[in-house]
Amino acid sequence: MRSWLGLLGGPRVRVDHFTARTTRFVSAYGLLLLLVLLVIVFSLLLPSTFLTWFNVRSMLSDKSTIALLALAEMVPVAAGAFDLSIGYAIGLYHILAVGLIINQGLPWPVAVIVVLLLGAAVGLGIGLLVTRVGIDPFIASLGAGTVLYGVSFWYAPYQIVGVLPSEFVGLAGSALEVPLPFVYVLAVSGALWVLFERLPFGRRLYMLGANPRAAELVGISRSRYLPAAFAISGLITAIAGVVLGARLQVATTAVGPNYLLPAFVGALLGSTAIHPGRVNVLGTLVAVFVLAVAVAGLQQLGAQFFVEPLFNGTMLIAAVGLAAIASRRRAREADGRDRSPD
Repeated sequence: MRSWLGLLGGPRVRVDHFTARTTRFVSAYGLLLLLVLLVIVFSLLLPSTFLTWFNVRSMLSDKSTIALLALAEMVPVAAGAFDLSIGYAIGLYHILAVGLIINQGLPWPVAVIVVLLLGAAVGLGIGLLVTRVGIDPFIASLGAGTVLYGVSFWYAPYQIVGVLPSEFVGLAGSALEVPLPFVYVLAVSGALWVLFERLPFGRRLYMLGANPRAAELVGISRSRYLPAAFAISGLITAIAGVVLGARLQVATTAVGPNYLLPAFVGALLGSTAIHPGRVNVLGTLVAVFVLAVAVAGLQQLGAQFFVEPLFNGTMLIAAVGLAAIASRRRAREADGRDRSPD
């Protein structure tokens, strides 16, 4: 009897195991497979333009700002908070990077340092509003972002145009045909990967995001780590602002808010890839490249300008839904492991 049960049950067990492994693989690498599929499809539809180095370099340069903002957003999201200030903040920081050089006559290295310090300070301030004052992160970051937007209009009611030092403009140039903004993305990504995958600080941020009460019980203080997460986010946003100012070479208040939605999509959609259920560096980069390739391909096929916001909005809804599903799946798997007999 036992042998017959083994014959009947064995194949089913193997099929279930194969199905579970396949599901986990698709869940982790489905977004990467989608990226490969998009590249193949657009390369076949646009053989003379899409895979040219000029087009690739343009995408790497143009989308590097969104990639930096998505990485900035990823840090507080890992701790269970949203930073809605990044779209308004990058507008102010690129204005200051240009304005401090042209209007105030500061040397460009000094202007860059001032902007970076301001970015970290603003992020820290938002974190303190959340932890010390008790304001919800959504409200605190949105309110702070609106204040920054108002400061942008006060400082630059009109476009700031002038002659910028070639060294400052060169920050958005290229080295060996590789766009420097993409190099900054790789550098920031490497630093964040080490932070989250190799250092206790990143793991503690993940614990805060997964279960704040349990994190507090084991000594991980939200009032200590969340302001640091917002400060890191503000610093990366300031880096993006400096790069944007060097690339545009003019300062205008109309630039910043348009980056908010794509950055959110990149961070949240990235949480469905590589390590489903939590934001991660590699997943964020894959998500940003999916957006870049899809939008660039559609535009080259003749799609109208409204395709990009439609696509970004749709992907945001999909990202939130998929992230919720992945998070519930991880919770069920963890609960199953806890219930399984030793």
